[in-house]
Amino acid sequence: DVPPGLFACCSCLAPLTYAPPPASCTMPLARAHGKSFAHRGELRQAKRIVVKLGSAVVTRGDECGLALGRLASIVEQVAMLQNQGREMMIVTSGAVAFGKQRLRHEILLSQSVRQALHSGQNQLKDMSLPVLEARACAAAGQSGLMALYEAMFTQYSTCTAQILVTNLDFHDDQKRRNLNSTLHELLRMNIVPIINTNDAVVPPPEPNSDLQGVNVISIKDNDSLAARLAVEMRADLLIALSDVEGLYDRPPGSDDAKLLDTFYPGDQHSITYGTKSRVGIGGMEAKVKSALWALQGGTSVVIANGTHPKVTGHVITDIVEGKKVGTFFSEVKPAGPTVEQQTEMARAAGRTLASLHPDQRSEIICSLADLLTERKEDILAANKKDMELAVTAGRLSPSMLKRLSLSSAKLNSLAIGLRQIAVSSLDSVGRVLRRTRVANNLELEQITVPIGVLLVIFESRPDCLPQVSALAIASGNALLLKGGKEAANTNHILHELAQEALSLHGVKDAIQLVSTREDVEDLCRLEKMIDLIIPRGSSQLVRDIQRAARGIPVLGHSEGICHVYIDIDGSIDKVIKIVRDSKCDYPAACNAMETLLIHRDILRTPLFDQIIDMLRTERVKIHAGPRFASYLTFSPSEVKSLRTEYGDLECCIEVVDSLQDAIDHIHKYGSSHTDVIVTENEETAEHFLQQLDSACVFWNASSRFADGYRFGLGAEVGISTARIHARGPVGLEGLLTTKWVLRGDGHAVADFSEQGSMKYLHENLPVSHTIPSQRTSN
Repeated sequence: DVPPGLFACCSCLAPLTYAPPPASCTMPLARAHGKSFAHRGELRQAKRIVVKLGSAVVTRGDECGLALGRLASIVEQVAMLQNQGREMMIVTSGAVAFGKQRLRHEILLSQSVRQALHSGQNQLKDMSLPVLEARACAAAGQSGLMALYEAMFTQYSTCTAQILVTNLDFHDDQKRRNLNSTLHELLRMNIVPIINTNDAVVPPPEPNSDLQGVNVISIKDNDSLAARLAVEMRADLLIALSDVEGLYDRPPGSDDAKLLDTFYPGDQHSITYGTKSRVGIGGMEAKVKSALWALQGGTSVVIANGTHPKVTGHVITDIVEGKKVGTFFSEVKPAGPTVEQQTEMARAAGRTLASLHPDQRSEIICSLADLLTERKEDILAANKKDMELAVTAGRLSPSMLKRLSLSSAKLNSLAIGLRQIAVSSLDSVGRVLRRTRVANNLELEQITVPIGVLLVIFESRPDCLPQVSALAIASGNALLLKGGKEAANTNHILHELAQEALSLHGVKDAIQLVSTREDVEDLCRLEKMIDLIIPRGSSQLVRDIQRAARGIPVLGHSEGICHVYIDIDGSIDKVIKIVRDSKCDYPAACNAMETLLIHRDILRTPLFDQIIDMLRTERVKIHAGPRFASYLTFSPSEVKSLRTEYGDLECCIEVVDSLQDAIDHIHKYGSSHTDVIVTENEETAEHFLQQLDSACVFWNASSRFADGYRFGLGAEVGISTARIHARGPVGLEGLLTTKWVLRGDGHAVADFSEQGSMKYLHENLPVSHTIPSQRTSN
């Protein structure tokens, strides 16, 4: 029975039965209400959720009828979350638009019939529609809107119930208790309540003066209704979907308008509101007031776009998963800057860094190298703490633990590499690559310049931080660093040292360490702030970043499937030495051998026996390729895939018939990283080197040489297998781009027309070996 004083009707005709969540449900239990979530990541714990659908979300662009595609995708997400064991409620608009569509159709039909009776002709072009009163439209549209929701939710075996309310239902204590009781009972029976203001009888809205306390708020639109309902029902989360991305610091579309990722109650003075959306009676100011009221009552709030075709299908689930979607309202303001503020700080300081004299940038890098050795004990103490925590947690593999570990020898090697970079930096930014005399007194130069803001994401490799920092300083780039939490203590002290070195010339903020809870996917969405992403870590990390990056180039490789091919003319000593080093020196490295290709004629020879004996001695697990397995009576375990990066003391052995077969195999199964041939036949080797399309191709040398330090680059930000920009180990040169500088004297293109007085010369000019800043420093 429906409690008295409450407008309610259940839309499900079947008997109401309680459907508990599945036994496998991992949803958290309902938390004690009273305090909202402090961070987005905590939204995953939300159990009771109110989804508010604004008029712009539910209705079509012509405001007559519903946006069925958007509505269907929203229903699917709500049903999915409901079936996970969460308690979902919907506050919806749309009754007026749905009723307007029905009434217009009825009026057109009625007028058409009357005209046909009076004139015998159907003259629809002369018909005019009367202004439709909103309450009448709501009365005509409520039943149809609810029937549509019922039909959609039925596809997911989810039952719904309709509840219509007015302001009086919240101000009358008995009615409010009745409403609360009904909603709790529906949620207990696993039913999704669909709530709307009863627009057919709703009284005029009350003044805004009622947004003062936790216990008072007028229901004048669905924003205030959703806020009141969320607090009344002690909801964990209110998701308010509208036709804007979230809350901006000024009207969207105006110059320099910035979308706020997180909004804090004390920031209200910094917001300039614009006009309302095309439909509905609320605007962004009303949404913010309602959101802050709900936040004060203990409910977390996110305002997001529910109309964008690319995100509507997952906007609600993304919010619940804690992803950076829309604007998150939080009462807890972090002590440090947001990642957006860090990026802006880095870009501003990076421009100053790029304008420094090369000697000054070199001095900063040398200072960082000195700090690595002078503060060695502090660094190793922080690293020891990270290692102890990692071992206790037991989540890192032995190879990952090895990457995490630092030693005095590693720090000394890092310092040497940094000093090499310092020397290279003297001839980097501002170097002239090309000079052309376009015409008399019109000269063109192509010069090297920084890329801008780099985002480097790395796992379990704290030694990466000073290397990448030095390369960024040398190339004049701003740098945003996101390290793995397993190296948090080591990264923290290494970043402090980098900023201490940068302070020599007042550019401390050029390198920022992201220590907030931002997920990698969220960082990849900062396409307006970051110019290049460089992932350093597992192949899975690189693939995830390549998928998540939207409009930001990604420099790197997803896998390091490196091959060593043993030719029929290979030297026994060289073969054993190169194969051992390529596989066993550092199996976790991306340049370690993963597949050993052997010429068919080497099988059942002393050389083959020595290779197998060496691998067994080194405790390398062997996986047989299909052809190799066919030659053996009792073979090792057959490989599951020839495209496997083991990252451990494991490798695949496969047999090929010829040099061309080896090249074809590598092209088919390799990752274009590093591939090696071992042979004494120079013609065979040159054919391999010329024909193979990999970033690094070696003759009679270990694959482990594919490294920026070993190439003399000082260090590398990673190895790229891309075919544009930089390829192979990416050092200083790979972090530079170019710009064109044209110096004229009042030249105009019209001067070079057929009737003009000037002609193009396009003469190549000699290029200076010093960069402009060096030429003018005296």
